[in-house]
Amino acid sequence: MNIQMVDLKGQYEKIKAEVDASIQNVIDNTAFINGPKVKDFTDNLSAYNKVANVVPCANGTDALQIALMTLGLVPGDEVIVPVHTYVATAEVIALLGLIPVFVDCLEDLYTIDTTKIESVITTKTKAIVPVHLYGQCVDMDSLLIISKKYNLFVIEDTAQAIGAEYTFPDGSVKKAGTMGDIGTTSFFPSKNLGCYGDGGAMFINDNELAIKAKMIANHGQSVKYHHDIIGCNSRLDTIQAAVLDVKLKHLDEYSEARNRAADVYDKELKDVKGIIIPKRNKNTTHVFHQYTIRVVDEKRDVLKDALAEKGIPAMIYYPIPLHLQKGYLRDGFGEGSFPISEMLCNEVLSLPIHTEMKNDVQEYIVESIKEIMNKI
Repeated sequence: MNIQMVDLKGQYEKIKAEVDASIQNVIDNTAFINGPKVKDFTDNLSAYNKVANVVPCANGTDALQIALMTLGLVPGDEVIVPVHTYVATAEVIALLGLIPVFVDCLEDLYTIDTTKIESVITTKTKAIVPVHLYGQCVDMDSLLIISKKYNLFVIEDTAQAIGAEYTFPDGSVKKAGTMGDIGTTSFFPSKNLGCYGDGGAMFINDNELAIKAKMIANHGQSVKYHHDIIGCNSRLDTIQAAVLDVKLKHLDEYSEARNRAADVYDKELKDVKGIIIPKRNKNTTHVFHQYTIRVVDEKRDVLKDALAEKGIPAMIYYPIPLHLQKGYLRDGFGEGSFPISEMLCNEVLSLPIHTEMKNDVQEYIVESIKEIMNKI
């Protein structure tokens, strides 16, 4: 079996005619930069997410950086982030001269522990970046209460959870990335909504912030050659928008397919000794960008290697927490500073999950896991 973490080729083959026609349209019109398909896609994504503005950019990391610049944060300001996340979340904070302040995560949901946020807030704290890790939302009700209490900006990193929905206590429902001041996402090919290159976007309900974000992404200009603010050059090219506009129509069915695969994993692995299946937050849907188990008793790497011998890929997202990365070492933080995240980094293992999962492939994966775990 040719087992992959993400089957992009199989997914493409199902929508080949749509994608090819959309790309060919861009080539025929030769509108490669800021062509009409960019507006079509952002308008359609805005409608899908029920958000006033979608501001496209070159990638998810740029989206985070532009969001911070848009909100006017200045060097020395502190920004709270989960310590168990991809480096980009903290990277852009540091690049702008801001100070990333780490918070530990929940061992069952993997997302930031909102009960620990208030203890790290100081007079310099200006923002929180919740990361909707692996495909489900952070406890946004609690987080937004804290942000309002301390007058903090909220920048949602929803690169792994586009399409997920969060239900608040009053019954209102919002999409991931639309609950804070700015939401950011990545269209990296392996994402749930991925293009065939690089791309990203911001979700913004405040029209004035959206105008500023668009200016920053376009060299600080709203009128050509009039550079009113300091900006950068970050844009989603038209061919990628053409691909994304096609795939957006299929996003909900992609989420359903991932959930079907996750349900099989849940059923087959819930009673396997040494494995803890991922918990689902009752307040949010899960789009399963990753299906991430915990393998206890120091057996994670043994299982990973044994699976590889059987032709089954498995990935560790992420092996080193941010506070132990050389680039982010700070006085007072070493091993033991964030015990839950350190434990997760030693136990998490993501299994293959994608829109084209076949029953026989998944059966082979789960039976292999059971066989290996019974031996080690």
